Amino acid sequence: MCRALEHLPITCLERAKEFKARFGNLLKQELNIMGHSKKTDKLLLEDRQSFHELLLHKDGLCAFTTFLSSEYSEENIAFYLACEDFRNTKSSSKLCAKAKKIYEEFICSDAPREVNLDHETRTVTLKNMEQPTSSCFNFAQSKIYTLMEKDCYPRFLKSAVYQELITQHMR
Repeated sequence: MCRALEHLPITCLERAKEFKARFGNLLKQELNIMGHSKKTDKLLLEDRQSFHELLLHKDGLCAFTTFLSSEYSEENIAFYLACEDFRNTKSSSKLCAKAKKIYEEFICSDAPREVNLDHETRTVTLKNMEQPTSSCFNFAQSKIYTLMEKDCYPRFLKSAVYQELITQHMR
């Protein structure tokens, strides 16, 4: 495991390993859906790297996901990626099933991986679920995107995970 993470308590490391195993394939699928090829361009690390640019690169997305996992908030990126996958679903029969799965996993009260959404957003999303379209999660997804961009991303830029990413790309 990388040097920067070795100082974390063993439970955090185990949780990160568990997360990597659980979501490794999901991340690969999502990267392909989002237009990434198998051979991803190197992440250009700059002081003013935008959050959007970070999510477009395999290494950046993986590092950010690892960071969220260490903060026990990986449900945010998982929800964002599930919405990206959902938006690219072509089959209307799969659309309904995927919509229900996303709603039950991330949005409904007592969801196993409930994301932090306000009452209005939940209500709008539930209304959209009556006739699911590829855009029915857009409002909720934009709220979670903004939450990650304004809250998690600035902490990520100061984290050991990001510093390790920079070190790896400088080699």
